[in-house]
Amino acid sequence: MQQKIVSWLRRNLQYRDYLPNLDWFILVPYLLLSGIGIVMVFSSSSDYVIMRNVSPVSYLMKQAFFVILGLFIVAAFYIIKLDVLKSMQKILICIVVLIIALLYLLFAGHSVNGASAWINVGFFNIQPVEFAKFILIWYLAYFFSHREHEIAQADLKNLGRNLVRPGIIVGLIMFLAILQPDIGGTSILAAITLVLVFTSGARFLYGFSFSAIGFALVGAGFMYLQKLPIHASSGYQYRRLMAFVHPFALAGTDGKQLVNSYYAINNGGWFGVGLGNSIQKRGYLPAPYTDFIISITAEELGLIAVIIILALVYFLAARIILVGMRARDSFSALFCIGVGAMIMVQTTINIGGISGILPITGVTFPFVSYGGSSILVLVMSIGVALNVSATEKGIQKQRKQKMNKG
Repeated sequence: MQQKIVSWLRRNLQYRDYLPNLDWFILVPYLLLSGIGIVMVFSSSSDYVIMRNVSPVSYLMKQAFFVILGLFIVAAFYIIKLDVLKSMQKILICIVVLIIALLYLLFAGHSVNGASAWINVGFFNIQPVEFAKFILIWYLAYFFSHREHEIAQADLKNLGRNLVRPGIIVGLIMFLAILQPDIGGTSILAAITLVLVFTSGARFLYGFSFSAIGFALVGAGFMYLQKLPIHASSGYQYRRLMAFVHPFALAGTDGKQLVNSYYAINNGGWFGVGLGNSIQKRGYLPAPYTDFIISITAEELGLIAVIIILALVYFLAARIILVGMRARDSFSALFCIGVGAMIMVQTTINIGGISGILPITGVTFPFVSYGGSSILVLVMSIGVALNVSATEKGIQKQRKQKMNKG
C-alpha cells in the first residue's frame, strides 16, 4: 500500500523549488482579496443574520472555512504535474457529472431568488454553473491545444469534423445553464468561450461557426423559457430587466436592490462611513454579503477602497493572462487566458450590476463575495495559474544553467 502511494505521488507530483518559483504577483493579490472577503462578509452579514435570529458569525465561519480550505486546494493544484490535467478521460467524466447536476437542478434544484441553481448538501449549497466555468476552460484549453494545427488550417471540407462535438458540448452546458435560469453565469461561460476560440489560433470562419453553434443552443434555451409562463423564474428575470430600466419607479418592489445600492455608494463617498457602520445592510439591501457586497464596501470603506479592490482584481486577471501569453505550452497558455478572462468578465458584470450600468444577474464579486462554490472554482484556477508560472520559471532556469555550462 505504501509503495502504491509513493508510486502515485511520483507520477502525479512534480518536484522542484516551490517557494523560489512562486509567482507573488498572483499569490499576493489572491491572499489580499481573500482576506478582504472574510472581513467584508462578516461586516455585511452580521446585522442581516441577527435580525433572523442566527449567529452573527455564521457566514464569517463559513467564508473563513472555504478560504482556509482554498489554501490547501491552491497548494494541491500548484504541486501536481500539469500533465495530470491533460487527460480527456478526466475532462469527459467531469463534463458528464456537470451535465447530470445541471439536469438535476431542472427538477429538484434549491431555488434562490427565482433561480433553481443550487444543490443543497446541508453545510452549503453547491452551484454547478460555477464549476462549469472551470470545466469549460479546462475542456476548451485541452481541445484547442490538441487540435491547434488542424484548426489553424481548417477549411470548409473538414470544418465540421473539428467543430460539431465541441460546439455541441459547450452549447449544451450553456443551454442547461440558462434554463436554471442563470443569465449571469451563462454570460460568463459565453465570454470564456469567445475568448478561448479567438485566441486559439483558429481562423475567423472556424471561430464564428463554433460560436454560432453554442449561441444557437443558448438562444433556443432562452426562447424555450419565454414559452413557459408558469416557470416562476422567467417572470423574475423579466422583472429584473424592468428594474434595471426603471429602478426608482420600482423602488418599492423589484428596483429595491439597485436603488439601495445607489444609496450605499452615495452614502459612503470617497472614504466611507467606517467599517461596520453601513445603513443599507440593516434590512434595506437584501443578501448584502453576496452580489452586492461591493456596495456595502463602498458605503463602509469608501470609493477609494473599492478602486483599490478593483485594481487588485484586474491586476490579478491581467497577470494570469500575461503568464498564459508567455507560456510555451499551448494548453497552459489557453488555460491561463481562460482563467484571466473569467475573473475579468465576472468582476465587470458584478460592478456593472451594482452601479446600474448592466442588468442585475446575481453574479458574485470574485474572492470577496460569500459563496463556497465560487471560492472553490477560483482557488483551483489560481492553483493552476501558479503552477504554469512556476513551470515556465523552471524551464527558464534550466536554459540559463545550460547556457552557462556551455
